[in-house]
Amino acid sequence: MKQILSVILLSGLVLAGCKKDFLEREPLSQISPDNGFNSESELKLYVRSFYQGMIPNADDNNNAFTSLYNEDIDNIIKTGLSEQQSGARVVPVSGGGWSFGALRNINYFLQNYRRGGLDSTVTNQYVGVARFFRAYFYFNMVAHFGDVPWYSEVIASNDSAKLLKPRDLRTLVMDSVLADIDFAIAHLPADKRASEATKWTALALKSRLCLFEGTFRKYHTEFSLPDADRFLQLAADAAGTFISASPYTIYKSTAKPYQDLFASESVVTDEVILARQYSTALQVFHNLNYYTLTPSYGKPGLEKKLVNSYLMKDGSRFTDKAGYDTMQFYSEVQNRDPRLSQTVRTPGYTRIGSAITIAPDYAATVTGYQLIKFVSDPSHDVNQRSDNPLPVFRYAEVLLNYAEAKAELGTLTQADLDKSVKLLRDRVGMPAMDLTAANNNPDAYLAGQYTHVTGANTGVILEIRRERRIELVMEGLRWNDLMRWKEGHVLTAPFNGAYFPGPGQYDLDKDGKIDLQIYTGNKPAGSGVILKLGSDIDLTNTTSGGYIIVNRTLGKTFNEDRDYLYPVPSQEILLNPTLKQNPNWK
Repeated sequence: MKQILSVILLSGLVLAGCKKDFLEREPLSQISPDNGFNSESELKLYVRSFYQGMIPNADDNNNAFTSLYNEDIDNIIKTGLSEQQSGARVVPVSGGGWSFGALRNINYFLQNYRRGGLDSTVTNQYVGVARFFRAYFYFNMVAHFGDVPWYSEVIASNDSAKLLKPRDLRTLVMDSVLADIDFAIAHLPADKRASEATKWTALALKSRLCLFEGTFRKYHTEFSLPDADRFLQLAADAAGTFISASPYTIYKSTAKPYQDLFASESVVTDEVILARQYSTALQVFHNLNYYTLTPSYGKPGLEKKLVNSYLMKDGSRFTDKAGYDTMQFYSEVQNRDPRLSQTVRTPGYTRIGSAITIAPDYAATVTGYQLIKFVSDPSHDVNQRSDNPLPVFRYAEVLLNYAEAKAELGTLTQADLDKSVKLLRDRVGMPAMDLTAANNNPDAYLAGQYTHVTGANTGVILEIRRERRIELVMEGLRWNDLMRWKEGHVLTAPFNGAYFPGPGQYDLDKDGKIDLQIYTGNKPAGSGVILKLGSDIDLTNTTSGGYIIVNRTLGKTFNEDRDYLYPVPSQEILLNPTLKQNPNWK
């Protein structure tokens, strides 16, 4: 057992060096196939090592694949731009997400778990965990790099043919991913386990990865990839099975169920399928409260186009209202989809455990739409002291995957919407989505952002994308959504915040107190946050009013012929010349 534990602790380390090193090395504890995997407890202990390195982290914006709440893309805007937002990505020498260390750990288990002679009735669920994570690993690799080498075993140090193999076609890799995830679905336990992979986690992952692959193949015709509809149908089938057979429901047990779902100190197992968990007792924290409440982490806030996308409470479109584009903060947030006031500070907002209303703090948000999703009570406000769990998979995403896959296939019915999107609308008291109405009157505001949607289901596809962006904001999915829809161009548009008619004093929540002053000339006295126009804050009209414009002087580009895939690090191609670079990366 001590040897196995050593393997697990060391396998979480990020190993430097070439791919050959990752694939050929024995575990650092020198465990051999002959002295391990002799009991179910050893199998269980080993597969636990997969979770730490494979499950997305809270705020790791250096992760080439995803973080959770710290996503930016075009949802959350900060005082600086990430390389993804600016178009400043370059070919790295090493790293950049091209790492096979986690895969080697998985394949070692799959190659050796039988050596203990345990019956398949014992081993299959642990093999299911390993194959779930191999599917997860390769889905992330394909989503970011396209073609990648497929390895299903630990490679011997003298096997140069495999060590130096070229990238396999994504079609082959994704078919292998399907085989892995189907095994996991068939053999993982069917109960709720928020910290472990189950049948339901595997079905959720299948719906996610098949939706990604189906829409990527549909919209990225430049790659001439086959079987888009096959993957879309598999996504719909996986999500449909989950909806009809799983024990999960949409959480709506409180007055503010959407907000409370994410602020909860424990996993809300009604809806959350798999979560990254934190613990005060174990001194494992994330930084959500501090991130949203101080100017130290980029002063994050929602982007204006996302705020505009929230419907009115009666289900009508905010952007159809006369003068919507020059409404000031108090007016624009009235009578909106309640998820807006449960995602950002709006008039009447109080912290959990407090009755004191507070307005948006412009010292801590660059757009004026200050985040409250995941924000817990003030005891967690200091640096690195938040411990509420962060969902990695939840039922809401599965419902949206189902609706989107059916809409893209052209098979969506009103009954399909009523058993998927309607559940999310019901949670917050919003009217149901109407299929006929959506298709008869597509939203021009959304159509201007999502330019590749065509056909009879244009209207409802746009509405499902609206729902997805609103429901899943800050959950690490937006980059992959834009990439699979071929809508990277939206990253080049200006990032804006709230509208102000010009310099002056502003009572943002109409409680009789000045919350913000924007000035030119000499700094005024008085209360609230005081910002100088053209220095501390920029408006689209530099001398008078307009939207807050963030990062005015920082350029943004998106290369449509290059940026939908990540570059392969130059060191990897030097070590293995058969690994060809992705198109137009130099």
